[in-house]
Amino acid sequence: MDNIIKVKSVEAVHQMLGLGEPLHPLVSIIHEKDLNLSVVEVNQRIQIDLFQIWLKDGMACTVGYGRNSYDFSKGTLAFIKPGQVLSNQQEEGVEKHDFEGWILLFHPDLIRKSELANNIHNYGYFDYEVYEALHISGKEIETLNDTIQKIEEELGQNLDKYSQKLIINNIELVLDYCSRFYDRQFITRSNLNQDLISKFNHEVRNYFASDLHQTLGIPSVSYFGEVMNMSSHYLSDMLKVETGKTAMEHIHLFILDRAKTMLLNSSESISGIAYQLGFEYPQYFTRLFKRKTGMSPSAYRTKN
Repeated sequence: MDNIIKVKSVEAVHQMLGLGEPLHPLVSIIHEKDLNLSVVEVNQRIQIDLFQIWLKDGMACTVGYGRNSYDFSKGTLAFIKPGQVLSNQQEEGVEKHDFEGWILLFHPDLIRKSELANNIHNYGYFDYEVYEALHISGKEIETLNDTIQKIEEELGQNLDKYSQKLIINNIELVLDYCSRFYDRQFITRSNLNQDLISKFNHEVRNYFASDLHQTLGIPSVSYFGEVMNMSSHYLSDMLKVETGKTAMEHIHLFILDRAKTMLLNSSESISGIAYQLGFEYPQYFTRLFKRKTGMSPSAYRTKN
């Protein structure tokens, strides 16, 4: 089915799922025991303009997301940013299983005037691919459930001047816990991550050895994410936890190492070296070199 249903509000989500009126126009918590995806046609595509955090604690359904799908199992967290297209991929006639979990929905307008609006981009897992979901322990589920309960308690009271701030603070707390849990996941997968780091470094070397920089320019993190079948955000965050440097910092370090060798072993002009490294504009190379080394390329060449 090519038609996409566009859902722009919390109330519209409740209506679509046959739920009662939401307690707040901009935020809602839907418990999985109350969720019946059978009211949504199988394979129907839905674009929801809300931030969504799904916790599945037990098997119940498959949700399509882009070209892939979340096959939820015990202790899985999914993060979906506004504007993403989902689909119900549960087979017709499949009985609903008993399971626990919840969906936290909030509209971007909820946080628009808060500090969280400025920081929401720091929670890069909203840009992860579906196979990069967060898998959490029973204790971690309890931690999140406690915070979700605080949000529900606020929603269940008469709204006052403190309500929105307290709700946002607890949403931010959920996000911060999830950042911590992702760091733990990166660490517990250290052996796998070391293999990924080796593969990343190999791909960076191969990019320049194959002279792709001459035609494509300086590589982006997205390029290596596609080559390694990972989202650029997950790749960069994993590298940051393991090495203390983001993917782009690693790329820059590789370029600078080559630049230093070229500066000291050739009489090529600074502009010529910049072009050979894949920079479209030499001033960008000079700016990067000075920012990372504290001196200009010409000063580095003269000093050494």
